[in-house]
Amino acid sequence: MEPNLFKYIWRHSKRDQRVILVIVVVSLLVYFVSLDLPKRIINDAIQGGAFKDSTTASFLKLELPLPEFLGGRISLFDGIPLPQVEYLFALCFSYLFFVVLNGWMKQLVNTEKGRLGERMLRRLRFELFDRVLQFPLLHFRKVKQAEIATMIKDEVEPLGGFIGDAFITPAYLGGMAVTALFFVFMQNLYMGLITISMLLVQFILIPRLRVKILQLGKQRQITARQLAGRIAESVDGAIEIHANDTSNYERADISNRLGKIFQIRFDLYKRKFLVKYINNMLAQTTPFLYFVIGGYFALKGQFDVGTLFAAINAYKDLPSPIKELIDWDQQRQDVQIKYDQVIEQFTPPGMLEPDLQRLDGENSIDPAPLTIERVTYIDESGAPLVEDVSLDLAPTEHVAFVGANNSGKEALAGLMARLVRPTSGKVRYGARDLGELPESVTGRRFAYLGDETYLLPVSLEDNLLYGLKHRPVREAVYEGAQLIAHERRLYETKRAGNPTLDIHADWIDYEGAGVADRAELEARLRELLVTVEFEEDVYQFGLRGRVDPKSHVGLAEEFLKARAAVRMRLAEPQLAALVEPFDPARYNRNMTVAENVLFGTALDAVFAPEALATNAHLSGVLSAAQITGDLIALGQQIATTMVELFADLPAGHPFFEQFSFISAEDLPLFQQLTTRLQRTGLEAATAEDKRRLIALTFPYIEARHRLGLIDTALEDKLLKARSLFRDLLPKDQAASIEFYDPDRYNAAATVQDNILFGRLVYGQAQAAQKVGAVLSEVIDSLALRPQVIAVGLTFNVGAAGKKLSFAQRQKAGLIRALLKRPQLVILNNTISAFDEASQRRLLAGIRQNIKDATLVFVTHTAALARNFDRVVVMLNGRIAEAGKPADLDRPNSKFQALLGAPEG
Repeated sequence: MEPNLFKYIWRHSKRDQRVILVIVVVSLLVYFVSLDLPKRIINDAIQGGAFKDSTTASFLKLELPLPEFLGGRISLFDGIPLPQVEYLFALCFSYLFFVVLNGWMKQLVNTEKGRLGERMLRRLRFELFDRVLQFPLLHFRKVKQAEIATMIKDEVEPLGGFIGDAFITPAYLGGMAVTALFFVFMQNLYMGLITISMLLVQFILIPRLRVKILQLGKQRQITARQLAGRIAESVDGAIEIHANDTSNYERADISNRLGKIFQIRFDLYKRKFLVKYINNMLAQTTPFLYFVIGGYFALKGQFDVGTLFAAINAYKDLPSPIKELIDWDQQRQDVQIKYDQVIEQFTPPGMLEPDLQRLDGENSIDPAPLTIERVTYIDESGAPLVEDVSLDLAPTEHVAFVGANNSGKEALAGLMARLVRPTSGKVRYGARDLGELPESVTGRRFAYLGDETYLLPVSLEDNLLYGLKHRPVREAVYEGAQLIAHERRLYETKRAGNPTLDIHADWIDYEGAGVADRAELEARLRELLVTVEFEEDVYQFGLRGRVDPKSHVGLAEEFLKARAAVRMRLAEPQLAALVEPFDPARYNRNMTVAENVLFGTALDAVFAPEALATNAHLSGVLSAAQITGDLIALGQQIATTMVELFADLPAGHPFFEQFSFISAEDLPLFQQLTTRLQRTGLEAATAEDKRRLIALTFPYIEARHRLGLIDTALEDKLLKARSLFRDLLPKDQAASIEFYDPDRYNAAATVQDNILFGRLVYGQAQAAQKVGAVLSEVIDSLALRPQVIAVGLTFNVGAAGKKLSFAQRQKAGLIRALLKRPQLVILNNTISAFDEASQRRLLAGIRQNIKDATLVFVTHTAALARNFDRVVVMLNGRIAEAGKPADLDRPNSKFQALLGAPEG
């Protein structure tokens, strides 16, 4: 990157800068005219100076008012003769016109500066991110992701604001200052000299005082960046903090860092406001001298009032641009420091050549041997991890690398995957140096998977297909307003120097996956799910997933058919007691009281369980159904029973979990409430007491809690409340709940709940397993398993895939690697955390899937290497022995020693 910020700005924005500079020059001419008009209004129109020798005066008479030593005034246009009143109005309206015009031109300049600044900020941020993608992978061990993100997001923000001001602001403000100063000199030489003297003091003194401010600003930036990195460390290490009781140590560390930042910022503010005070004092001293000296000359008759007014009016506009120029100079130094730091942080040694990531680079290479020629690799600490290793791997050969920890096998796998560069020696693929192959080849034809897979916080399917997204293969289609918006975005993208790649295009490389279209790709995904034993997990994700019937009409209808089929199966005598179906006309004793009244799925916080106690619509419905009193009495019974049951139980007793609608923390409150009600009766209960008692009934499930509190009469009243709740639902709350309907798919409920359309009956042994088996049988009989898996693939895996288990993340990584049909696969302890039986099954499936590819399999479990074409035993960074497993499985061999050693 260009080390000089001004050169960088000019190189990428000179066309826009020139256009704005032209506007600035024109605006300065307008500004000069607006300075001269007040003097003419006072002297010529109001005091009649232009009418001493005539009844008319020339309006729009143009003269160039040069000093006498430059030839005096030069007439350009004689003007239009006007009487005094008309002349006054003409000058006043001319003044208004030029003031408005000057303001409009300022607004135009500021708008264009803002547009230019934002474009350049966009360019700079993209270039920095582009450089991150070219960092050598080892560099990521030295930097913190939070610091890199902070620099791109926050630290370059001031640069964006300055970029628009880099050339325009000094030109505009300097032009204003020179224009005003020139005007003052034209009025009186002494006043001009006074102004120059005070400005020189400001220009010399203020920048010197601001040097320390710049140093403090740099310290503030560095400490803030370090704070962001330290907070990110605490977030990543949250488990260790809680497991080791170090939360207070972390608090102390952050408090110490915040204290340092506070002191830096406070020192910065003290110096900043001191400089501001001195600057303002100097700026106000000049008008004082104007009044003293100018007033003296005016009293002596050597100076007319209009000239004094014009000079003061001109100076009125002078301190502001001077101050802003001084501020601009400080900002210039500040952003140059920031820019230098950015350049330093984003120019690490060993960056990838941009040509290795070209969009139009070659994307295929014939299968060839992988050759390692006397390779040595020494890490950044100086430790030799691989020493003088030479090896040839034939196409389609499956080779296992085994060895103890720190034997060098993992580092050698990293060298073969080009994750690190050898200190000496060469790694070749065929006749080509591996380090010179573009990523369009290595990223498509090679696959590497380490001991931990990183997943993006998007759907599982997007993560599995990530390895196929190399370039757009089919452009997105835009029409109407979308097309206009797209073209506008494209124009700005080009102006900002960003690539015009459309994220909304189809990026899936179907050819790379060996399929013709989306349907074949989905079939290939399902095949790989089976290969890595991930299908059942994704199937369960699908059952717990949700489907929008508006965008998946056919799928919703298929699930409704499954609902009918499940209902028929559950009607069989041996299954009938397992599920109580949702019936609009019946009270469901396996649902809570609140669920029975709502009889639907809440879509937002309006009808969330914690909000029901204060929901006005629900309260009104309960009153209309004449059930409020019953629920208050029911709440009192529940509270009394709970207090009796829990009075002598510790907080962690399992009864608290069984009766989850009352917690150990709430128990004292309800003890006081029941005691008070026993003494005074329900009639004396406060409105808040009644609300608490009603809320206590909402989570009550008769079949679960078995207190015998809900009889047939109360069920009928609750059903009436259910009917009223739906009929009287306000229109503004209609989108807050999706009601259960036997003939409609519930978009807010899961696929499993939609198909089951009921609740498991409490107390039935193995009800969940039996019903789950019925669901699977029905789904398979209707050939709906692929559809359920498709829903499961939409599951969002969360930040870094943390919603998945470690094993699931590794399996997702395996699918992503296998999907692109690589010709070289490197598995570096990828499945070492699995039990040995799982490893054997997975390995067999993977090897069958890539039987035509070269496989490098690094493992701690030497027994897994028995069926490989060749085994390489690593010891102390060198190849201890290599050969066919049968040849190495002999007494006293290194391989046999590993077979008898514990794993790892």
